Amino acid sequence: MITREIQQEREYQVLSSFACKAKESKGRAMDEEQCTIRTDFQRDRDRIIHSKSFRRLMHKTQVFLAPEGDHYRTRLTHTIEVSQIARTIARGLGMNEDLTEAIAMGHDLGHTPFGHSGEAVLNEIHEGGFKHNVQSLRVVDLLESRTDRRGMNLTYEVRDGIVNHTGSVTPCTVEGQIVKTSDRIAYINHDIDDAIRSGIISLEDLPKEAIGILGTTHKLRIDTLVRDMIENSWEKPYAALTEEKAGAMNELRTYMFKNVYNNNEVKKVEDLHKVQTVIESLYTYFTEHLTELPTEYYQMTSEFGGTDIVKDYIAGMTDRYALTTYEKIFEK
Repeated sequence: MITREIQQEREYQVLSSFACKAKESKGRAMDEEQCTIRTDFQRDRDRIIHSKSFRRLMHKTQVFLAPEGDHYRTRLTHTIEVSQIARTIARGLGMNEDLTEAIAMGHDLGHTPFGHSGEAVLNEIHEGGFKHNVQSLRVVDLLESRTDRRGMNLTYEVRDGIVNHTGSVTPCTVEGQIVKTSDRIAYINHDIDDAIRSGIISLEDLPKEAIGILGTTHKLRIDTLVRDMIENSWEKPYAALTEEKAGAMNELRTYMFKNVYNNNEVKKVEDLHKVQTVIESLYTYFTEHLTELPTEYYQMTSEFGGTDIVKDYIAGMTDRYALTTYEKIFEK
């Protein structure tokens, strides 16, 4: 049998000296008996994949609100694409794929219904604001509880990668840095793909210099960026794109924000108004009627405060559940 101990020793034989080894993890907040077969990073990945929060990503918006088509990305398909890109880079650099995958699978667990539109509304109305990466950490630390304890009790390295997958702080592991860049590689390119499919933009509309550097197809652009990151980061204690490729990718990102993410055809004014109405109304209603929260949420209001738990409840909703709950309360 290939035991955990054997796998841990293999990491020292095959992984880069800059890789985070499972045996050297800073550990968990609460001590627990280790698995005889899986490393701690493998267990973290499995806990995330088997969680309710992970399953709900299937019904959460990526970019397009209520898309008319079966092939647009959801928050779950985005997560899988990030994981695939990140694992390829990690493998090419000799980094820890298990840690990389665990971070990738958990990085967006805190996303709201209705994508970034929902996040913007919660950030506006909730005291203290709202950031999905901070909420993702709250999900794994508190909200995804088991019968014997609160939270998933993930390792330090996975938690660090999750909360720092976006923002100005650099993850403490190379694996976390890989996921941070892979998230951007994934969403920029698959959002271009979805926007072209929808007819909002065409290939000819994209910045020509950036396309000339990265490639004219979805496949070519991802391949270019993955290879660039591996070649630029080989035998280094960090993972990063070259300035040329990072600049081209950021040029595409700027274009997408101007022409897609803030485009009225993608996010129609009436749809945005409905998102704001639904989330604001649910937030106000449950803040004033805490006892109508599900039992597992209501039980935490005395400890964490009503508004924080209401925020947690709404952030965890899928698009359709938020709409159904709104209709049940306000459209009787």
